[in-house]
Amino acid sequence: MNQSNSLFAKLANGSLVLQILVGIVAGILLASLSPASAQSVSFLGGLFVGALQAIAPILVFILVASSIANQKKNTHTNMRPIVVLYLIGTFMAALTAVTMSFLFPTTLVLVTGAEGAMPPEGIGEVLHTLLFKLVDNPVNALMTGNYIGILAWGVGLGIALHHASESTKQVFADVSQGVSTMVRFVIRLAPIGIFGLVAVTFAETGFTAIAGYAQLLAVLLGAMLFIALVVNPIIVWIKIRRNPYPLVLTCLRESGVTAFFTRSSAANIPVNMALCEKLKLHKDTYSVSIPLGATINMGGAAITITVLTLAAVNTLGIQVDILTAILLSVVAAVSACGASGVAGGSLLLIPLACSLFGISNDVAMQVVAVGFIIGVIQDSAETGLNSSTDVVFTAAACEAAERKNA
Repeated sequence: MNQSNSLFAKLANGSLVLQILVGIVAGILLASLSPASAQSVSFLGGLFVGALQAIAPILVFILVASSIANQKKNTHTNMRPIVVLYLIGTFMAALTAVTMSFLFPTTLVLVTGAEGAMPPEGIGEVLHTLLFKLVDNPVNALMTGNYIGILAWGVGLGIALHHASESTKQVFADVSQGVSTMVRFVIRLAPIGIFGLVAVTFAETGFTAIAGYAQLLAVLLGAMLFIALVVNPIIVWIKIRRNPYPLVLTCLRESGVTAFFTRSSAANIPVNMALCEKLKLHKDTYSVSIPLGATINMGGAAITITVLTLAAVNTLGIQVDILTAILLSVVAAVSACGASGVAGGSLLLIPLACSLFGISNDVAMQVVAVGFIIGVIQDSAETGLNSSTDVVFTAAACEAAERKNA
């Protein structure tokens, strides 16, 4: 009995990253040796992602409201520099994608299969959707995972309770602590959930369906890696004036890996919250910046929109000048920030970018269909970059503020 308790304790307190890597390898082996068995464990991945998606909205709402309500007077939350970093990072991602597309021009074999999807008609529609999500019914926002609405109501309730009695504030602090404990339990199940996700993904698709798009994927993944390992570290170094790679690599390892397999920035919010706590960041800051980042910090989405749009441009033989390329970067960055307000995310914003070049909606939707084909890799890498960058920029802003106040 003591031995079993000791084994359980070792598993519970062991390295989560190492356990996730074991889960990944085990999932690949199971899918390779017995695809039928891999299908049978798919529910493990579904349960894990479902648990994260279920706990994330209430976690964000309670944590944001509690942090603002219990915030001490004259305390700075560093939100302005974090938002600036988010916007700069997203624009730089789009600019990097343009550069990569010019250096390694890609063409597509257009396919059908996205005819039923309804892309937005313009940036105005994207912003309109976001504004109405802002004033969504709070219960509906929690039920549907509308994080813009959840943030708005959380901030509003927190401000309203800031002058409440200490006992009321303590109740919210205790509830916040309780929800955080539940989140930590769910996150410890990540190795089992990722084992199920990897097994079913490899059993269903392998890499045969995406082999024909190797060059397109190489440009996409190359741009995302360049942002993660070169551009983001430069931005962080400018902010904190020290070697940025320990922070960047920690975030990629402990946030990016999980996000890669869950393929959901919203589902990865609890993981990022736990990582911020581990990094000893200011709770009043990260409780707002992490869910906000899951909404507007979309460098990976900007890369996807830009690369696939320019691939369509190259396929049709359209000439692109420098000014138009810069305009595309701006449109892609603004569109990416609104991707959470559009069903289908970044892929359904491609027709909006294609319209800059006079590409018809029929052709643009064929490009979207290509995006769905490579989505197993593209969406995973995009989410991993987006989610890990949320913590990178939050940590950089917090450290810069601490150094300034020291």
